[in-house]
Amino acid sequence: MYEVRVEADFVAAHFLTDYHGKCERLHGHNYRVLAHAQGTELDEGGMLFDFGILKKALREVCAQLDHRNLNDFSFFNGNPSAERIAEFIFTEIKKLSPDCPLVAVDVYETPTSRARFYQENRLVLKS
Repeated sequence: MYEVRVEADFVAAHFLTDYHGKCERLHGHNYRVLAHAQGTELDEGGMLFDFGILKKALREVCAQLDHRNLNDFSFFNGNPSAERIAEFIFTEIKKLSPDCPLVAVDVYETPTSRARFYQENRLVLKS
């Protein structure tokens, strides 16, 4: 099994409408995003998937979110949690690069708090 991973970041604000605590107030994060691709086969050049293509797709999606209020996106249904942000990024990368063997997207709100969205039947990640 082979895996490649790229990362990007963005800065955005949000609040959670169905949460009671400090996160129900408007606040922001410096998000760090990791996109993981996996597979068992390499191409003729010895690569699973081109880093450049995956990185470009990830950066394009993160640019859509950068310096925005994430509550303005209908996808999040008023609650742009890290989990929903990871799902959004995963979905958008697959639209931009459907041939990518993408298996997971990690979204870090802080260096110690991460949410992951993945396709259950494809994931073999350890960390």
